[in-house]
Amino acid sequence: MTATEIVTPPGAGAEPARRRAALRRLRRSPLGVAGFAVLAVAVAAAVLAPVLAPYDPAQVHFEAPFQMPGTVGFPLGTDDLGRDVLSRILYGLRASLQVGVLAVALALAVGVPLGLAAGYFRTLDGLVSRATDLMLAFPFLLLAVGLAAIRGPSLGNAALALGISQIPQMIRVVRSETLRLKNLDFVAASVVDGAGDVWVLGRHILPNALSAVIVQATVAIPQAIIGESVLSFLGLGIQPPDPSLGMMLSAAQQYATTAPWTAVVPGLAIMLVALAFNLFGDALRDALDPRSSR
Repeated sequence: MTATEIVTPPGAGAEPARRRAALRRLRRSPLGVAGFAVLAVAVAAAVLAPVLAPYDPAQVHFEAPFQMPGTVGFPLGTDDLGRDVLSRILYGLRASLQVGVLAVALALAVGVPLGLAAGYFRTLDGLVSRATDLMLAFPFLLLAVGLAAIRGPSLGNAALALGISQIPQMIRVVRSETLRLKNLDFVAASVVDGAGDVWVLGRHILPNALSAVIVQATVAIPQAIIGESVLSFLGLGIQPPDPSLGMMLSAAQQYATTAPWTAVVPGLAIMLVALAFNLFGDALRDALDPRSSR
């Protein structure tokens, strides 16, 4: 019998039980359940935007500018060009979620392998860590704005800029988990038994670091959504005629006193989605923590 057969990863035989326990803890969190419910509604609304939107988001009604919320035909009112605010919110939410998911996917694709390499291979740690520190010296939004300004305004470039800005945070999280896990007995036993580095990283370290990666992703998505709103507000994100929550805020700032709903509604949409992600992420972190009570 080999060492790897004797010493197995913690919880390897009880993984289904661990998942059920984590799910029970998550269900017992009222804020986590509320956050998940809001996210489910937001994602469904974004996916079904072409079905749910009463009008095309770019369709103008010159005869009906600044209609107040509750007006017949315009549940959330209209903007200065008579465009339906509800339709633009649905499509803007869709764009914001797309940018958030794409940005985090890029951060995961680059940050996870680099974090694993930095935490496991001592020779690479210094190089990766110094590059990460250099990127972290620039504030998140400042770095994103600079990259978006260089690349030019578009949904894809906004997602690219925000994704690059989030790579250092992802590297640090994965590196920290790798440093913790590689010193545990089951990893040492696998190495003694002759397992290669790729096998150890893929079979033992990465699966046990996934909980931290998932939690970091739920935190990074609202950061990317807010970042997209800032970029669009500054004219560096999604461009007209495509709607964006940040662009709606930018256009509404000059009408904040005469037509406040044009700014309040997209602002509330951004706040609710970001808050829901944060609440769900906090609850998920607590549920996945093995030290949590069952």
